[in-house]
Amino acid sequence: MNNKMIVYIIAKMLGVEGAVLLIPAFVAFLYGESDAIQFLIVSAVLGAIFFIFGRKRPENKVIYAKEGLVIVGLAWILWSLFGALPFVLTGSIPSYVDAFFETVSGFTTTGSTILTDIEALPKGVAFWRSLTHWIGGMGVLVFVMMLTSLDDEHSMHLMRAEVPGPEADKLVPKARATARILYLMYFVLTAAEVVFLMFGGMSFYDALLHSFSTAGTGGFSNRNASVAYYDSAYIDGVITVFMILFGVNFNLYFLIRLKNWKDALKNEELHAYLGIIAGAVAIVTVNILGIYGNIVHAFRYASFQVASVITTTGFCTADFNLWPELSKVVLLGIMVIGACAGSTGGGIKVSRFLILVKSIKQEVRRMLHPKAVTIVKINGKRVGNDTIRSVYIYFISYILVMMVSILLVSINNFDFATTFSSVLTTLNNVGPGISMVGPVENFHMFSPLSKLVFCMDMLLGRLEIFPYLLLMSPELWRRRF
Repeated sequence: MNNKMIVYIIAKMLGVEGAVLLIPAFVAFLYGESDAIQFLIVSAVLGAIFFIFGRKRPENKVIYAKEGLVIVGLAWILWSLFGALPFVLTGSIPSYVDAFFETVSGFTTTGSTILTDIEALPKGVAFWRSLTHWIGGMGVLVFVMMLTSLDDEHSMHLMRAEVPGPEADKLVPKARATARILYLMYFVLTAAEVVFLMFGGMSFYDALLHSFSTAGTGGFSNRNASVAYYDSAYIDGVITVFMILFGVNFNLYFLIRLKNWKDALKNEELHAYLGIIAGAVAIVTVNILGIYGNIVHAFRYASFQVASVITTTGFCTADFNLWPELSKVVLLGIMVIGACAGSTGGGIKVSRFLILVKSIKQEVRRMLHPKAVTIVKINGKRVGNDTIRSVYIYFISYILVMMVSILLVSINNFDFATTFSSVLTTLNNVGPGISMVGPVENFHMFSPLSKLVFCMDMLLGRLEIFPYLLLMSPELWRRRF
């Protein structure tokens, strides 16, 4: 294990976080808020860490997959630990555990909150809260890699540890160039949404914050009623479309940029993703028709909530906690499936769902025809046995984590729907659940232990479990690699 290189890269990443904190400090200054000084204090501390540990690159620069997993796992925890300080220092969230929960929820683009009055937040603090979504959407490490060189020779190990999905591919030979291409597309889509929302009557500040949250598929709003505050069919429609767009694998946007429309539009995961959305919207629309009185209103609210849940964004325009049971079950189901691999969305990913379904079909066919040669294909390409095995292991790990989390959270003695959906929504980085953690509720009533469990679930869900399984392995700390 190359410990010196791990410390060097993490210190460099913390230095970048310190520089980023200057942005909300500037926003606070623009609005005449005294909170700017608290951001500057944290920024200075992170800058000092960088100057002590991150300026001189070690002679041994070699890192492999295990170092990549360790760096990513530790970096997300440390970014959250330091990112929580402005909330505490400004007095916006006095409890550090609560502030840590809010920050982890931001960076992991979960969108669950402990705040009961979001509109009381100072402008600079609210900006930082939503900015964590935008940074965490693509990944804090990819964000740092886009801005500065971490390790050009072995940086793909870092991207593979952070980019969601069963596989992570380069768009171009160099990982840093890949990160910059991803962020260029990310920035263009975010900017486009800002413009569209401003056409709908949002202020630039509100449009920027909601675009940050849509892009990161996080769901933080600066309004207590979330997007429902605006009561605008146009704004609902814009955000619905952009939530779906940000749930698409960004590799497909790169193919479109190269004018390779054929491969992009033939993508099986894209077809499944859009098919699941269409099916869920149709079912929910019919199921809630009696509540909203006509098909147009039912479709408007159904499509927004479905897009918000499957992309794990977490915005709301309606309290689906009051909807019929069928609609709630559909939403819980797509909450687990999530968005596409290589997107900013959470969940188990549509690609894993496809691999699992095709593996089951393959096994049934093998039972019917023992001598037949059966293989699993996605987009016409064979899925390797290692990938299939990793999908199985991920599902088993996912279920085990969920069971342990439910057991620990049940100590609060809330009803089962609250306990189950609170774990499910944090593990899948969605935000709202049902019952006491529904779309118009929050997580403030849970114990500090439960909030820390949720923080771990959010991190496990965002980084897809394996980096933290490695960190928790005693063998990692006993052996010298």
